[in-house]
Amino acid sequence: MAYFITDDCIDCNACEIDCPNNAIYAGGAPYELQGQEYPALHDTHTYIAYDKCTECVGYYDEPQCVIACPSEAIIKDPNHVESHEELLAKKEKLGTTLK
Repeated sequence: MAYFITDDCIDCNACEIDCPNNAIYAGGAPYELQGQEYPALHDTHTYIAYDKCTECVGYYDEPQCVIACPSEAIIKDPNHVESHEELLAKKEKLGTTLK
C-alpha cells in the first residue's frame, strides 16, 4: 500500500527529504519514473507518486514520511494496497539506494 498526502498538508517538504525512493514531489510538479515523465498527481500541495512508494520497505521499519510530517497529513492510500512482498519487488525494480 502506498501512502497519500491529504489536504491537511502544509507544504513544509519535511517528508520529501526523508523519502528513499524520491517518490514525493511538490504540488504541480511532474514526477519521473524510469526515465519517463508523468503529470503531477496533485496541483496544490505535495504528493506521493504511488508507483514509486514502497512504504520504506527494505530501508526502514516504518515509513519515514509519516514520521517527518508535522501536520499528520500522510495516511495509507486505500486505493493502492500492496503486500510486503510486492513492496520489496517494487523496491528492487526501482533500484533505489539510500541517499
